[in-house]
Amino acid sequence: MYSEIQREQVDIRGLMARPEHRERNAELIKPKKLPNPVKASRSHQELHRELLMNHRRGIGVDSKPELQRVLELRRRNQLVKKKEEELEAKRLQCPFEQELRRRRQRLNELEKPPEKEEDHAPEFIKVRENLRRIATLTSEERAL
Repeated sequence: MYSEIQREQVDIRGLMARPEHRERNAELIKPKKLPNPVKASRSHQELHRELLMNHRRGIGVDSKPELQRVLELRRRNQLVKKKEEELEAKRLQCPFEQELRRRRQRLNELEKPPEKEEDHAPEFIKVRENLRRIATLTSEERAL
């Protein structure tokens, strides 16, 4: 009734179920899965525990992406700076403060050394003047 192949399959299945054949399979050692060092670390386990506790309590993790949070923080800081500048401008609007600011500007202008017209001249003119000075110095040295 059974073909030879079917008999062999039944024999194999039957043999594997028998205790004496289990010993043969026990000789083969299955490699153990290596532990993930990240998951094994204490800090990772603590963070995971904290996330689970927050999830059980219903406290959601911040759903906003990091970029959106940073942009909102920048906008908030810009608004704060703008308000501070407006308050500063209002404070400086009294005539006494304006006069003090003008005097301070005048003193700063007087303290600065006057800029020479040579500084604004193109570079080729500066080089030409330097060459003239060098040429006059060499001619005076020749005369001595």
